Amino acid sequence: MTDKNSAQKTRWAIGLMSGTSLDGIDAALLCVEDGFIKTRGAFLSFPYDDDFRAQLRETIDSVSGRKRKGRSSKAIRAMEEELTRRHAAAVFKLLGQADKQASEIDVIGFHGQTILHHPPAQRAEQGGSARNGQKAGWTWQLGDGAMLAELTGIDVANDFRSADMAKGGQGAPLAPLYHQAMITGRVLRLNNGILNIGGVANVTTIASAGVGTWIKAFDVGPGNALIDDWMQKKAGQSFDENGATAARGHVDGALLAKWLDNDFFTALPPKSLDRNAFKTPGIEDLSLEDGAANLTAFTAAAIQMAVNAMEAPPEHWYVTGGGRHNATLMNILDKVLVAPVEPVERIGLNGDAIEAEAFAWLGLRVMDGLPISLPETTGTRGDGRGGVVHKHA
Repeated sequence: MTDKNSAQKTRWAIGLMSGTSLDGIDAALLCVEDGFIKTRGAFLSFPYDDDFRAQLRETIDSVSGRKRKGRSSKAIRAMEEELTRRHAAAVFKLLGQADKQASEIDVIGFHGQTILHHPPAQRAEQGGSARNGQKAGWTWQLGDGAMLAELTGIDVANDFRSADMAKGGQGAPLAPLYHQAMITGRVLRLNNGILNIGGVANVTTIASAGVGTWIKAFDVGPGNALIDDWMQKKAGQSFDENGATAARGHVDGALLAKWLDNDFFTALPPKSLDRNAFKTPGIEDLSLEDGAANLTAFTAAAIQMAVNAMEAPPEHWYVTGGGRHNATLMNILDKVLVAPVEPVERIGLNGDAIEAEAFAWLGLRVMDGLPISLPETTGTRGDGRGGVVHKHA
């Protein structure tokens, strides 16, 4: 999609993403010309140190009600300022890596760090009505867009989710429009799926029918977050490298069935999740290896259930996000999904960079007043426009 503001222009954008896996900041450069992706530029990951990651977890747990006493507003504001400064540092490091000046960048797409995401109730499987009424959702991302613009000297677009939720949308997932743009010209199949396994897992299906195309997207269930939290708690490790710990464990079918007995899995899309949406009772009785195995199986089973419920499952799956590095998880998906499952690198993309690139893409769309979500991807009503622009001084 283009309009008179974006046509015939070559522009550079930086995308910043700090996901629910809490591993750090991904920063990517993207060049868009005439409304199409021209160049994928430099990319880097700016990892959080262990102390800061622990503080983020504490903040998330406090606002989600998992602790009796939440952090004070003063403490959360201090966290937001520190988080914003770290994003600014990532911007300058990326510019140095790319040998570019701030003046060459048109916008920073700044997602921020989600600490709470309470979407509207999803439609129940039977009857098509929302559970408990159609209450508005609420989402909270830490990150000061005005401060980032001042620190970097670059215009910033942020607050991507609020307008969507104000119009009855789920506020997530937001990468699908970029997923559609990034595979254009790269695949020949009529029906393709992008499976993003971050802290939460989500799918985008993109299909062609006659002269038209359609796109659908929704969160499907847990991704890496539960596995990562388990590994941190039990082994002091931030993730299960290559799925090696899960590969040594055994899956308890009855326990897995209990976890899958959740209304979310039978609710109709569009739907989205908070990273702390799922409880896993009984896991505390498992060994390190068995816990990792069951949580990995939980992620895979949630994805399988979502795909099995699709009217027209994709002919091919391309996997992005940190979960594609988990060989145990990828092996399970290769067995349970009917279509081939491959990392996006098979079509020349960097699966670590895609979410950051997506927010560079979305940042430009916010600047141009173009939609950043659709009724088919989040359930939003209206034109799907959103985001807030902060001009640098």
